[in-house]
Amino acid sequence: MTDLLELSDVHVVHKARTGGLFARDRVYALTGAGLTVRAGETVGVVGESGCGKSTLARVLVGLQRPTAGTVRFRGEDIWALPAARRRTMIGSSTGMVFQDPSTALNRRLPVRRILRDPLDVHRRGKGAQRDARVRELLALVGLPAGALDALPGQLSGGQRQRVAIARALALEPDLLIADEPTSALDVSVRAQILNLLLDLKARLNLALVFVSHDIQTVRRMSDRVVTMYLGRIVEQAPATAVPQGARHPYTRALFSATPGLLHPIDPIPLAGPVPSATRPPSGCPFRTRCWKADEACAGAMPDFTSEGEHAFRCFHPVRDGATDRELISQAQERA
Repeated sequence: MTDLLELSDVHVVHKARTGGLFARDRVYALTGAGLTVRAGETVGVVGESGCGKSTLARVLVGLQRPTAGTVRFRGEDIWALPAARRRTMIGSSTGMVFQDPSTALNRRLPVRRILRDPLDVHRRGKGAQRDARVRELLALVGLPAGALDALPGQLSGGQRQRVAIARALALEPDLLIADEPTSALDVSVRAQILNLLLDLKARLNLALVFVSHDIQTVRRMSDRVVTMYLGRIVEQAPATAVPQGARHPYTRALFSATPGLLHPIDPIPLAGPVPSATRPPSGCPFRTRCWKADEACAGAMPDFTSEGEHAFRCFHPVRDGATDRELISQAQERA
């Protein structure tokens, strides 16, 4: 597979007001992020709330300019391009599905207008061709033709998200970013939306970046799983390798805390304080909670260790194939 999108040493730092009128803190939303998305693959991104998943998604689709680092789409540095060319390239080649369709769609516009807007802005085809494309998009996501004249508020949550997916696909993009696309939906319709995304990916040969806190769903949908912690990518692994083959302690702890149908939750205990994104700890950010941490972890952030398609940043990685029971015992001994 060819590389479609590449992030290299990307940093995103926000300024946040904390306390006084002139007091500002720096929020380190992304630190040294490096990621490649290949044509046609599905990359799942997991991590706790506030770890930088949504910031990463916005960087990938060109909605967030990095403070430092490079974002290349088909080999071109998108932030070195003239604004008009960047908007044309990213706007027509990528699409994004946001978390809550209730706020992502203009509630005053009918579905027909919502789906036609991207075609009008990018001047795709003539009037009749655009109308035909709108009808085609509606059918593509499984909505009846009668929905064209409905307002978003007249549709169910699942139908609204189907409209949002159709809008993201209007310009036939090569890459689709889905940022928590089912978290605002009823449980009964989540599976329908996930199956729709998988079906569209296969039919349209899309690259898909799927961001979610539901890590078991990410594992099942993805070719590769990316784990984030406090703004850093700490592990990238083939989906078939997780959780038992995950090498970073945080990835193992994250998966161990996920409920399953057949077994009760038996999480690996994490002691110590959860660090702040405004004052991240030195070295490895996970060291304040990790049962394997020592002085080396406080001194520097480890570089990536690569084992084929598997890469992780840890001085003391988990033994390949170690059971959760072994890791729970180790963590309890260290506590």
